[in-house]
Amino acid sequence: MTENTVPETDTGLLAVQRYVDFWNASTEDEQQRLATTTFATTVAYHAPVGVLHGVDELIGFRDQFADHSPNYRFETRTLPQAHHGRARLEWELTVDKTSFATGTDVLELDEEGRIVAIAGFLDRAPDGFPH
Repeated sequence: MTENTVPETDTGLLAVQRYVDFWNASTEDEQQRLATTTFATTVAYHAPVGVLHGVDELIGFRDQFADHSPNYRFETRTLPQAHHGRARLEWELTVDKTSFATGTDVLELDEEGRIVAIAGFLDRAPDGFPH
């Protein structure tokens, strides 16, 4: 995470931290470890780019973006919020330290703090994005 630090006592905010870490994982092993601790196996991702189901599709989407833009970073823009099994984070995606897009993701958590659903919104779409 950027300069915003997550209080370690809040399950929802810890889920956000793992989510951010997943998007920024630098190795396949780290990515797989984070996926296992971050997401329920049946996680559903709904965003303007499409709908994904399951951990494998989410990993594939992340890898496809990383292959296209290897010098990217996914970071929070503000301190995330969490309550009643939901968390919200405002994020910025940079490529080569240049802002690529901003958005807001709403995460739904299970009883163990794993993410079961993600609703992603673009606040500022990438240049040329048709949606």
